[in-house]
Amino acid sequence: MDKKIALIGSGNAFFKDEGVGLYAAKYLKENHSFTPEVEIVDGGTLGFKLMPLLQEFDEVLIVNTASDDTKNVGDITVKTTDEFLDGSLIKKTANEVEIAEMLQICSLTEAMANTTVISIVPEDIIAVEVGLTPALHSAWQNYIDTVLQELTKLGVEVKQKQKVMSLEKILSIFANPSIEHARGF
Repeated sequence: MDKKIALIGSGNAFFKDEGVGLYAAKYLKENHSFTPEVEIVDGGTLGFKLMPLLQEFDEVLIVNTASDDTKNVGDITVKTTDEFLDGSLIKKTANEVEIAEMLQICSLTEAMANTTVISIVPEDIIAVEVGLTPALHSAWQNYIDTVLQELTKLGVEVKQKQKVMSLEKILSIFANPSIEHARGF
């Protein structure tokens, strides 16, 4: 039996770089197919409402930003739940706090997915603007490649679709309220 795998894009698209997890999840869904199937979830800022996913799936990848004053903007970290919660986590946004608290609570239950958090250090999570700073735009492909590598480690076969949706198109979907309904994952 195949493992049930979910990829959760987490963040707030209205605060510049904080939306990178959402953009990555949408980008992966639009541009790749996965065998076995990977359920891609728009986690937004749902925080605790994502808890059932951590109990329903065998493997969960969370893609987001993680503030870290010890690293450079654009640096990527891949951490297990235990590593993510080791006490050194810097929490600058409500979303970072909720993800950490959700993982702490779920780690106390018997049924919790093996969870990996793939984070990128943001430059700007304050500007009220959909998009990425030049620094995160430059790190984009490395971020996507890191997520794909982690999926491959889980035994997922990844295939790129023939027609690729660009990052710019993904950003325009999030930025344009008239097509916001099309954002759904």
